[in-house]
Amino acid sequence: IIFIDEIDAIAPTRGSGFDSHVTERVVSQILTELDGLEELQGVVVIAATNRPDIIDPALLRPGRFDRLVYIPPPDSKAREEIFKIHLRGKPLAEDVNIEELAKKTENYTGADIAAVCNEATMLAIREYVQSGGKIDKGEIKKKLKIEKRHLEEAIKKIKPMSKEELERYVKIAERFKSS
Repeated sequence: IIFIDEIDAIAPTRGSGFDSHVTERVVSQILTELDGLEELQGVVVIAATNRPDIIDPALLRPGRFDRLVYIPPPDSKAREEIFKIHLRGKPLAEDVNIEELAKKTENYTGADIAAVCNEATMLAIREYVQSGGKIDKGEIKKKLKIEKRHLEEAIKKIKPMSKEELERYVKIAERFKSS
């Protein structure tokens, strides 16, 4: 399995930039490798993007990337699970309610939720250090806690994609589905 993340960064629509034809050469090479001279047995190429609208159309033709899958933002239950993953092993205060966090983060992606958890952690650490807490592993484990207010402040800072942006992705998915 070959996974290419952010394929839009290396294979945008040819002719759309002013980069001395580097993009054209990269996209042409990717197309050549995907087409190949001989059929590859047991090789699957998967790519991901959050900008499907700028991928070169030649990559989306049959025999290259045959299936296009739109993944919508996670529902409440999935957001709960994502919070559990990103908060696992972190020192949470008693007032942290993951179910409540999931309800407050509608339209957040998994990456958005990871950013919320990281931001809340940093807020708790900064607060701990500024209050004179020692950067001693044993001391931190006993006294540092990520509280509900840290997570709520992080949610205020980290915003989900806008309704307009979400609608744009849905329209692109529908366009790909119909073509």
